[in-house]
Amino acid sequence: MKQHIIIRSALAGLVALSAAGIAGAADNANKADQEKCYGIAKAGKNDCASAVHPNSCASKATADNLPDRWKYVAKGTCKSLGGKLTYAKK
Repeated sequence: MKQHIIIRSALAGLVALSAAGIAGAADNANKADQEKCYGIAKAGKNDCASAVHPNSCASKATADNLPDRWKYVAKGTCKSLGGKLTYAKK
């Protein structure tokens, strides 16, 4: 009986790992078609940390459109959204 539970647990773990790998690969493929756009993230919606105010990463922006916070956007659309491709210190 215990061996049956161990086998089921191992199979469930393998299924979970393969699903996570597929999701991670899809996320990386999507990011290849995207670019970091500074100054357009809304409060709590930034994709990663700030160069000026380091934090644990996503969703830490305290105000809209901070110049040092970025969000991923489709390549070629950043400037049309009012953002910049690089962070320029003041």
